[in-house]
Amino acid sequence: MLDLARLRALHAVAVHGSVSAAATALGYTPSAVSQQIAKLERETRTTLLERQGRGIALTDAAQHLAATAQQLLAIVEQAETTLEERRGRPTGRLVIGAFATAARGLMPPVLARVREEHPSLDARLLEVDPHLSVDLVAQGVIDMAVAHDWDIAPLPAPEGLDRAVIGDDSCDILAPAGHPLAERGRERALSRDDLPGQRWICQPPGSVCHDWLVRTLRASGHEPDLAYQAAENHTQIALVAAGLGIALMPRLGRGPLPEEVRAVPLEPVPVRRLYALWRTGASRRPAITESVRLLRELWPQRTT
Repeated sequence: MLDLARLRALHAVAVHGSVSAAATALGYTPSAVSQQIAKLERETRTTLLERQGRGIALTDAAQHLAATAQQLLAIVEQAETTLEERRGRPTGRLVIGAFATAARGLMPPVLARVREEHPSLDARLLEVDPHLSVDLVAQGVIDMAVAHDWDIAPLPAPEGLDRAVIGDDSCDILAPAGHPLAERGRERALSRDDLPGQRWICQPPGSVCHDWLVRTLRASGHEPDLAYQAAENHTQIALVAAGLGIALMPRLGRGPLPEEVRAVPLEPVPVRRLYALWRTGASRRPAITESVRLLRELWPQRTT
């Protein structure tokens, strides 16, 4: 009989594309995942992983087995959901994926409350890009995702997933102290007409924030000068503090700003909306319903 833990490891490798990434998602060491795959190869008398350059690739047999594993894991999840529902309290393991600023600004108090109120629930956190998190939930790699979208880039919700709104995260223009926009912001909120001709500090292409900035400025007839691109908010803030440009940044997880940086409101206010997403089959699971409740309850108290 095939071992479910070994099938789960193979499925994670198929989804993430490497042993190390699968280990991160599962909360194991790469060595432990490799051992599980090796045991599964002996168990099935089949080669499952092949060397491909510096990485690995799944064989055709492994691809078929991983697809079957996903179906089996879904059945197991249904059984676990039914048992947990009958108990009437959150139990078992719950893996939540969250993008970086939510992992920093929202999840710590939520996870602390989960541990305090539901000691039988083993809630875990995986920091993951919001674009990836939706697929990871759909594929059964994580149980729930905290993701976000913007008005011009709605978050897709594939069939088989449910979601709930957590809250809206407002954004500000960050400018160096003494910058003309910072001074103008003392008198009134900035408008999009104030933004052309600025040197921008932003996230790299492919991120939701980057796409929003580019589309918004182009819609007003201006090509943005994206002079500095950095994935981390703290790096962007440091660049603003050095007087190198301005940035558009959400408040969630931003933290206190240094004296050299001013947050200036922009109207209409750019907003990104946060969602919790989970598989429809787990909607009755107490661990899901309680986590969603706490996310919504603690959202107004988030650190900024």
